[in-house]
Amino acid sequence: MWTLQDAKNKFSTVVDAALAGIPQEVTRRGKSAVVVLSTSEYRSLLADAQRSRGSFVDHLLAFPAEDIERAQVKPRPVDF
Repeated sequence: MWTLQDAKNKFSTVVDAALAGIPQEVTRRGKSAVVVLSTSEYRSLLADAQRSRGSFVDHLLAFPAEDIERAQVKPRPVDF
């Protein structure tokens, strides 16, 4: 884990470690802020997330509509 100041001072080392397959965590003011990853690691994580995520249509179709009670409201009269 790197502090932000150390990561800035030794950015080449941070990048080299990330390229070697070791994600580098950087903190700011004592709190975890970012993780530096290699591009291949990032793309792999992104592809895994996209594969495991269903489509928006599947999400809508999975909505439990029959479990919801709907209010019976009559439309109000409208004069034109």
